[in-house]
Amino acid sequence: MTAINDLDNFAALDPFFRIIEEGLNGLVEGGHFFDLLADDVVFDYVITVPGYPRQVVGRSAVAELYRPYGSTFVLHRCFDLAVHHDRETGVVVLEYGSEGRVVATGAAYANRYISVLTIVDRKVTRWRDYLDPIAVFEAVGWPPPTTVRMAKRT
Repeated sequence: MTAINDLDNFAALDPFFRIIEEGLNGLVEGGHFFDLLADDVVFDYVITVPGYPRQVVGRSAVAELYRPYGSTFVLHRCFDLAVHHDRETGVVVLEYGSEGRVVATGAAYANRYISVLTIVDRKVTRWRDYLDPIAVFEAVGWPPPTTVRMAKRT
């Protein structure tokens, strides 16, 4: 298994890691969030924001995608966890929310998520993620406001 180094770099995501670990408790092996993932895990970001990859393959690639997260957002808490598990297919659906702040401005950030995971041999092999992109846009101020010019009526 590929080791993920410098876990302190991911402190901004600790509430996310903890809620996922809680939701998968007893279903997968591993201590930290990254340990729960198969080396060749496939992450699909189905509903996401512009500039974010639609798919990431590999545990190390997921870690590198998440490593700079703390330069944009810091999560204070994740909550309202609901776990739905189909034992026959190994599919787990996690529903949860998050709250935190935008690093650059201090603006509040909150979002809701649905993550659909496939578990094989007690490791997450596939992750399909859905979030509210408008919540991200509002928090970071994207797109920037534009001035609308109205034609003068004569």
